[in-house]
Amino acid sequence: MNSTIKILPLLFLGISQVAFSQIKEEKLILDKKREPEVKKIEKKKTSIEKEKNYPPEEKSQVPVNYDITNVPAASDFKTSTIQGEDISPKFDAEYQNNYFQLGMGNYGKILADGNISTTLENKMEVGADLHYLSTSGLKKEYDWTSKQSSANLGAYLTSYGDLGKFSINADYGLNDYNYYGIYALQPSADVDLQQKVNRFKVNGYYDFYSNEILNDVRVKSSFLSDRFGAKETQAAILLNLSKHHLMIPNLNDIRLNADLGLGLETLKSTFDLLDKNTSNVFNTTLSPKLSFFKDKSYLMIGSDFSFYNGKNNSLALPEETKTNKIYWFPKAEVQIATSDEFKFYGGVDGGLKINSYSELLQENPYLVSDQQLRATETKYRLYFGLRGDIDQNIKYDINAGFAKMNDILFFKANDLFNHELTLDRPAYDFANTFSAAYDNGTVSEVRGSVQYFPLANLALDGELGFAKYKLDRYENIFNKPLIKASLGAKYTMLDKKLNLGAKAIFASDMTTNSFSINDGVTVPPTYVSTENLNDKVGGYADLNLSAEYKVHKNFSIFALGNNLLNTKYQTFKAYKVLGAQVLGGVKITF
Repeated sequence: MNSTIKILPLLFLGISQVAFSQIKEEKLILDKKREPEVKKIEKKKTSIEKEKNYPPEEKSQVPVNYDITNVPAASDFKTSTIQGEDISPKFDAEYQNNYFQLGMGNYGKILADGNISTTLENKMEVGADLHYLSTSGLKKEYDWTSKQSSANLGAYLTSYGDLGKFSINADYGLNDYNYYGIYALQPSADVDLQQKVNRFKVNGYYDFYSNEILNDVRVKSSFLSDRFGAKETQAAILLNLSKHHLMIPNLNDIRLNADLGLGLETLKSTFDLLDKNTSNVFNTTLSPKLSFFKDKSYLMIGSDFSFYNGKNNSLALPEETKTNKIYWFPKAEVQIATSDEFKFYGGVDGGLKINSYSELLQENPYLVSDQQLRATETKYRLYFGLRGDIDQNIKYDINAGFAKMNDILFFKANDLFNHELTLDRPAYDFANTFSAAYDNGTVSEVRGSVQYFPLANLALDGELGFAKYKLDRYENIFNKPLIKASLGAKYTMLDKKLNLGAKAIFASDMTTNSFSINDGVTVPPTYVSTENLNDKVGGYADLNLSAEYKVHKNFSIFALGNNLLNTKYQTFKAYKVLGAQVLGGVKITF
C-alpha cells in the first residue's frame, strides 16, 4: 500500500505540467512577499475577521519568533509567466535566506540570481535581491535578432515596532528585448528592432497590529522610461480605517466590523512618438463598508466612490479633453455557511481601474511607445458561487459572474505608420506592434479552482476559467482566450532534500486583427495594407517541470524544463515562444 502511495504522485508529476515560455517575460520575483501568503482559492477580499500580522510579544500570550519568512529555494525566480503571474512551484522546504545561484541552458540561457539579508538585534530585517536572465532567442525561426534579457536589483527593510510593522522596498528593473514578430514585411537580418524599458519602484507599508481605527497605510510609487522617450510617473497612497469586533445590543451572537478605505492615486504619462499622447490623472476613492458576522456566515454592505479628474492630449486631438466625474459603485456580499464543506455566497461590486503604460507592458511588452490611456469602469458585476473545505484535504471555489463595463481594455495590432515604399523604418513600424483598444460591453465568466492535499508532502491544484465578451463596436475581443486552465503539483521526498514541481497551462485560441501588405500601384508607389479582423492565434498546452536536490545544507543542484511539449506557439500574432527549454544550475546558501 505504501509503495502505491509513493508511485501515484510520481506518475502525476511525469504526466503533468507547465508553463508559459514567452521569451521576454521570464524574470525574478523581486517583490518577495513579506506577509503570509494567501492561497488563490481564498483571495477574494472581504471584511471577514482575520488575525493581524506580527503582534508584539508583550501583547501575545505565546511568544512570537521574528524569523524571516522562508521562501522556498525552487521559487526564487520565475521559470515562466503569463501576464505577470508567477507559475513556478512553491515548496515548504526549509532553506537559508542568503544564497546565490547560477544556471545555464539551451537557447543561450544564462541565469544569475542572489539574495542576501540579515536580521539585526532590534528585529529589523534588511536585505537585497539581484537577478539577471538572458536568452539568445529564436535564431532558427527569424533572420533578425530576437534575443532578450532582464535585470533586476532590489533592496528592502522591515522594522517591527511596538505598534506595528513598517516595510519599505526599492526595485530597479531593466528589460532589453526586440519587436521580433514581423509577419507582413521581409526586412534585412540586421534590422534594428530593439526596445528597452527602465522601471524604478519604491513602496512603503505600515501595518498596525490592532484593528482599532488605524489598520494599515500603503504608499506606492513608480517611474518608467523607454528607448523611444516615453515617461511615466505613478503614485498612490491607501489608508484603511477600521473598528472591528463591535457587539450589537440584544444580538450577542452577531458581530459587526466597520471599515473605511481612503485612496489617492496620480498618474502622468507622456510619449514622444507619432501622436505624442499625454495623460494626466488624479483619482480619489472612498470605500465605506459594514460587515455583520454570525459564525461563518456574514453580510457585507458598502459602496465605492471615485472622484476622477483626467486630462488627455495628443496631436490627433483638436484640443485637450478633460474629464471630471464622480462614480458610485455598489458593494455587497453575503455568505451562508451551512458547514465548512459548503458555503454559498453571492454579491455585487464594481470599480474604476486606472490603466497605466507600465501595467500594459506587463501584459503585452510589444506595445508601440505611444498609447491612449483610459480608465476601465466596471459599472457593476453580479456573481455567486460555492466554496468550502472538505476535511482540510480539499479546498474548492466555483463561481459565475456577469459584468457591465465601459472602456474594456484589450490589444489591437497596428498597421504600418509610414506607408512609404522603404524598409528603412523604425523598430515599431513593421506592423509588429500593438496598441490599447477600448470598447463598452459585457463579460460573462465562470471560474473554478481546487486544491487537494492527499499526502503531507504532496499538494495538487487546478484552475479553470471561461470568459465571454460581448462588445458594442467590435464583433470580437482581440487577444483574449475564451478558456484558460492550469494544473499544478508540488512534491517533496527524501526528508525534504528533493523537491519536485509541475505545472501545466492551457488556453484556447484567440481572435486578433492582422495586416497583409503589398506594393501598391499608387503614384508615388506606397505600401497598401489590408486588415483582417478575424485572424486566429492558436491555443496552447505548455508543460513545465522542476527539480531541486539538496546535496548539502549549503549546496543544491536544480533543473528546470519549460515548454517540454516543444510547441512554438504564439503569445501574440507572430511572437513565437521558445521551444523545449532545459536549464540546470547550482545554488549555494550561506
